[in-house]
Amino acid sequence: MKQLRHTVLALVSTLAVSASQAEITIGVSLGTTGPGASLGVPYKNAFQLVPKTLGGETVRYIILDDESKPDAAVKNARKFVSEDKVDALMGSNGVPSAVAMAQVAAETKTPMIALTPLPPLAADRALWTFVIPQPTELMMGAVAQHIKARGAKTVGYIGFSDTWGDMVHTAITSLADANGFKVVTNERYGRPDTSVAGQILKVMAASPDAVVVGGSGSPGATPHIALAERGYKGPIYHNHGTVNLPFIQTGKKAVEGAIAPTGALIVAEELSPSFPTKAVSLDFVKRYEAAFGAGSRNAFAGYSYDGVLVLDAAVAVALKKAKPGTPEFRAALRDALENVKNVVGTHGVYNMSAANHNGLDDRARVLVQVVNGEWRLLK
Repeated sequence: MKQLRHTVLALVSTLAVSASQAEITIGVSLGTTGPGASLGVPYKNAFQLVPKTLGGETVRYIILDDESKPDAAVKNARKFVSEDKVDALMGSNGVPSAVAMAQVAAETKTPMIALTPLPPLAADRALWTFVIPQPTELMMGAVAQHIKARGAKTVGYIGFSDTWGDMVHTAITSLADANGFKVVTNERYGRPDTSVAGQILKVMAASPDAVVVGGSGSPGATPHIALAERGYKGPIYHNHGTVNLPFIQTGKKAVEGAIAPTGALIVAEELSPSFPTKAVSLDFVKRYEAAFGAGSRNAFAGYSYDGVLVLDAAVAVALKKAKPGTPEFRAALRDALENVKNVVGTHGVYNMSAANHNGLDDRARVLVQVVNGEWRLLK
């Protein structure tokens, strides 16, 4: 009887501990097929390298493909919330898809880690959404400064015919006057388009001193190739949605010399020892390339990893107030995310607030250039 009593007490104790250590569940929607796949695949790859816990508790990531389609991203997000009872959403790698998911996050009061830059959101969406990648204005600011330093006075623009193309165009035009240049074209193309001949003829006709491309991933190379084929000799700038190996593999020699802003992990070895993210960036790059091959490093996998680091810091705080799987925990997690401080990621140092749901600064950007088929720190 005494032994039975000890066994029962031990079982009760074990159940109590188990109950206090509920699993964290995160729903991740990514476009691992479709036109955004060259970005979505590395975003997904990073989850093989993230810690197995958040805030010291076991975590389960449910990752679904949204086929680079906003309606599929919404469907995934609703499934995560209604069926999987997730504590947070993450995604997607396409701006339209992430914007659509943010509506679900707001409706269901589920905190969301956005893995792509976003345009200004309505207040209810902004309340529940936290953005990991660098704001477009921050990154294109580095491009604008470089254009100014080269003395360019006119800039041609060609970008996606969607929200991302709009965001890059808005950023570069808003920076133009202060940096002494004028944006003289606003041509657009679809992500799946294989030819932009007509648009490039219009860009060339304007004789710009430089060209800015508002694309991303492999499709970001399409205008650059067309410009090279027509003999354009001016500098061609891209954005932080372009910096990966598939862009170079698509453009080959045509994209030599391409310039883009990105996070420090792309050129981790070239950073000064005092650069704030060097240690984290270098560790991640080494592990990523060990898993996926030399030269496979990319900015997008780093965004997934940084999103997990930010969640880890916030979950540790939220767990003190509520149990995972409850509305109270989701609310506590939202509040904790809004107060994340000094989280050093692969891309930058995150300091969020009620007024800033991104929290990155100039330390989160460097300019890189394609040199001999590799992204290298621009000297």
